[in-house]
Amino acid sequence: MKEERGAKLRLSLAMLVFGSIGVFRRYIPLSSSWMAFTRGIIGTIFLLLVVLLSGKRVDKAAVKRNLLPLLISGAAIGVNWILLFEAYRYTTVAVATLCYYMAPVLVIVFSPLVLKERLTAKKVVCVLTALVGMLFVSGIFQGGASAGINAKGIAFGLGAAAFYATVMLTNKFFREISSYDSTILQLAIAAAVVLPYSFATGGIKEFSELTPVQTLLLLVVGIIHTGASYWMYFGSMQKLSGQTIAVYSYIDPAFAVVLSVVFLREETGLFGILGAVLILGSTLFSEWKGKNG
Repeated sequence: MKEERGAKLRLSLAMLVFGSIGVFRRYIPLSSSWMAFTRGIIGTIFLLLVVLLSGKRVDKAAVKRNLLPLLISGAAIGVNWILLFEAYRYTTVAVATLCYYMAPVLVIVFSPLVLKERLTAKKVVCVLTALVGMLFVSGIFQGGASAGINAKGIAFGLGAAAFYATVMLTNKFFREISSYDSTILQLAIAAAVVLPYSFATGGIKEFSELTPVQTLLLLVVGIIHTGASYWMYFGSMQKLSGQTIAVYSYIDPAFAVVLSVVFLREETGLFGILGAVLILGSTLFSEWKGKNG
């Protein structure tokens, strides 16, 4: 039980950090593709240095034992980044985010088939409540997103959700591998997948135009938002059920809304606040009194 509580705490912290990346992204003038590649490679190097400085080594036997799920999840992360950025390109952020956060729903649906987990009524109700919250957060009820709906953007967003769900499900198949080792390999593979797309869509000269402050923010995104956060995220995945992970993932967009209001002065309104309450409330209720959900 103590180990499970620790995993839930790490997952919650990871979701909170993920939710803040939008604020940092606003001040880093890199294309989405190079931003994705850079966060992946910096996160990989950071975790590799942590492992080496701690006197440890990457467990090659564990990597070999888990090579297939590592390759699948790492590639899925990279493709997920690309599809999500393309969704932002073709439709509004609200619509893209709404489509993207179908991923936890896909995990709930497929976890009984893939992971042989019991699907409870409580989990279904909580996910449906969170989805209603996402509808409020997206602004779709206020008419702000309807004009920006685009079939191609929706397809990219749902594709990103599918690959995000693939990561969440595949990570449950890891056996006897440390979260450091798995995260290093996954981020490295993701960066390798994103690199060709980055060269195909933009020049590397973008980096020469960054100011020192922008470079520092990029390092924070790579080290904190990617290296440290993915380590907490993937480490917690191995200790929690797929359904619990799915519901907790809604902390990310709810916190992103709060930060956008506080730091970016973006208007959210009553619908946004109500959505955040529904999302966080469903997360807390899903875990109330332990194992019933």
